[in-house]
Amino acid sequence: MTESIPNIFPNDTPVDLQAAFRDSNVQEVLDKLDRELIGLKPVKTRIRETASLLLVDRVRRSLDLQASSPSLHMSFTGNPGTGKTTVAMRIAEILHRLGYVRKGHLVAVTRDDLVGQYIGHTAPKTKEVLKKAMGGVLFIDEAYYLYRPENERDYGQETIEILLQIMENQRDDLVVVLAGYKDRMEQFFHSNPGMSSRIAHHIDFPDYSIDELVKIAKLMLEQQQYEFSEEAEKVFADYLKLRMSQPHFANARSVRNALDRARLRQANRLFARQGASLTKKDLITLQADDFLSSRVFATQKP
Repeated sequence: MTESIPNIFPNDTPVDLQAAFRDSNVQEVLDKLDRELIGLKPVKTRIRETASLLLVDRVRRSLDLQASSPSLHMSFTGNPGTGKTTVAMRIAEILHRLGYVRKGHLVAVTRDDLVGQYIGHTAPKTKEVLKKAMGGVLFIDEAYYLYRPENERDYGQETIEILLQIMENQRDDLVVVLAGYKDRMEQFFHSNPGMSSRIAHHIDFPDYSIDELVKIAKLMLEQQQYEFSEEAEKVFADYLKLRMSQPHFANARSVRNALDRARLRQANRLFARQGASLTKKDLITLQADDFLSSRVFATQKP
């Protein structure tokens, strides 16, 4: 009978979790996430909880307390433009700082990066992506497109089988994040129970409110040294109300596209003022007309 090896640390060994947290520099990443993304309180709370769990796990290991390697594979569900890729990047940094991945980089791919178009093409293609992602996080956007049961000659199932093997056997060196629309991801997991069983963390990304989208717009403009006029900010909020009711609205992504078009209209407006003197204020300020010219408003006219 094998004798158990006594733990060299007594039960009253002092543990300073706050010091361990400071030493990990994880707070720096969490602060960066707060600066980068407006709102998303439920998502940020889950990330902080996960970081706390992993920190406690690391401290336990330092005291020779047994702890099985946690499964860190994740599912991100939500509409486009809700910050899923950005959160995945920060998770990669957190995992690296806590010692759960070697490099802490993110490799973001879609079906086209993984699935081949003919026999013998898919396996090397998938394995090449996995090789690049090892030591970090592999982010697969619209992951449900890997599974196309209606097409018997589709090679996505081969990619899924390779992923399942890697996710199980090399989970200490690679974290996989599957992302996409919530309803389609639920169908994907229902059709692929092996994949579902390997996902430990399911995080849902809510749509942004109009107020949050306006704040996101102001942050984007600030980063490019632009700003709204007072009236333009009100008009942009009206624009969002209309745009959100239309097809293919993509949250922060649609905000960025709207601002790019507004900057284009601003440039044309300024050039039209031939001979007129301009100021720095003119160059950095988006006016109400830069948004009112949008087709979104035009469709509301009788």
